[in-house]
Amino acid sequence: MSAELIGFIVYLAILLVIGLITYRYNNTIADYILAGRKLGIWVVTFSERASGESAWLLIGLPGAVFATGLVEIWVAIGCTAGILFSWMFISRRLRTESEDFFALTIPEYFENKYHDTTGMIRTFGTVIIVFFFTFYVCAQFIGAGKVLNVTFGISEFWGMIIGAVIILFYTVMGGFLAVAWTDFVQSLLMVLTLVLLPIVAIIEFGGWDNIINAVASTSPDHLSILGGDKNIYAALSIIGGLAWGLGYMGQPHLLARFMAARKAEDLRKGVVIGISWSVLAFWGAMFIGLFGITAYFAGTITDPEKIMPVMATSLLPGWLAGILICGAIAAMMSTADSQLLVTTSAVAEDIYHQYINPDAEEKTLVNVSRLVTFIVGIVAFVIALMSETFVFKMVGFAWSGLGSAFGPALLLTLWWKKTTKEGVFAGMIVGTLVSIIWYFTDSLHGILFELFPAFILALLAVILVSLATGNKKRIELKNT
Repeated sequence: MSAELIGFIVYLAILLVIGLITYRYNNTIADYILAGRKLGIWVVTFSERASGESAWLLIGLPGAVFATGLVEIWVAIGCTAGILFSWMFISRRLRTESEDFFALTIPEYFENKYHDTTGMIRTFGTVIIVFFFTFYVCAQFIGAGKVLNVTFGISEFWGMIIGAVIILFYTVMGGFLAVAWTDFVQSLLMVLTLVLLPIVAIIEFGGWDNIINAVASTSPDHLSILGGDKNIYAALSIIGGLAWGLGYMGQPHLLARFMAARKAEDLRKGVVIGISWSVLAFWGAMFIGLFGITAYFAGTITDPEKIMPVMATSLLPGWLAGILICGAIAAMMSTADSQLLVTTSAVAEDIYHQYINPDAEEKTLVNVSRLVTFIVGIVAFVIALMSETFVFKMVGFAWSGLGSAFGPALLLTLWWKKTTKEGVFAGMIVGTLVSIIWYFTDSLHGILFELFPAFILALLAVILVSLATGNKKRIELKNT
């Protein structure tokens, strides 16, 4: 048995043990969905970071840099800025208000705050979460198949099965508490991978100057932060990359971390921890893709998203490569489990508990949540089997849809007193539709990442509809 395989098996065993240990702590739906709002700041922060940066960070982003070059730097800058903004302007207010309005999910928070008796916000919000998160989880399964294929020679089909089985087991068993603690472990592995592998690569490839000269001789455009674009196309490329940062305000699986913190004030400390982690991780991912061009650009890798595991297995001793490969698997699992759990909470709490069985006992809700987790995981796995889309592209689609549907509505709900429930609903509709239409229109998707137009238009929709409906209500009150 190889050193890589031994390390991987030990890692999986740790995850299974965490799932078994945390099983007995899930006595209520609040325990299963938010760990009873009792998590410490280190667990919250590392869990948020691991959940936020999935297979796309260790597989997708290095692959994108390997294929297109330093033009992807705008993605890294945009994401880092978005993380900082979300921690500073969303985290504490959301933690406080979600508890004040007795909300366990984002759709429930909107409904309770605006006293929406129609159920339109909660229902449509749940549909959005289930739709986009199914594709998001699918991307993680595809990433698991690629990594295990390169590392152990396992077919991508069986690699996806292994990843899906492990994730479903500890998520179904342990709920949010298991997810948070496995995320904590996985977050450490992820940042270790993204820091250590570029350091080893720069030593093995003869230093920074040699690497840059090698890239310049084979792919000069890869060293341009504009990727060879000029004029308006260069501007659109920059805007599209920076727009990734807008998505952080609307990702339910990240917002759930803020809601699960023990105290709102604890989240102040998370700003420094989260940004430090992000800077190390994003630059590490960029360097992995760039350095890989030096040794592998000449056609030796047909799938650019396999560059990270290829570099790890070729540059490092088996035992160390095994640890770093676990970091890639960790990135996928830490996001997939979080997304499964948020999808579960949306269906179990916002649909089943609200409309189907309002008098359900806590144990029944927990069991329903486990069943939904399993079903969504299976659906995502089936889609993954049929998909030929790259991880980076699939994550981008889901990230855009969620970020534009919930981000503008949440930002204005927390900071603008004139926001109305009609405005929130309008923003959710506009953000969702623009993301989908833009993504599937090649002439639009090819020139600008859909998150930017979707977010801006959704923001305008919330503002304009809120002003219109707010004025209408004030006139009605005045007349009465």
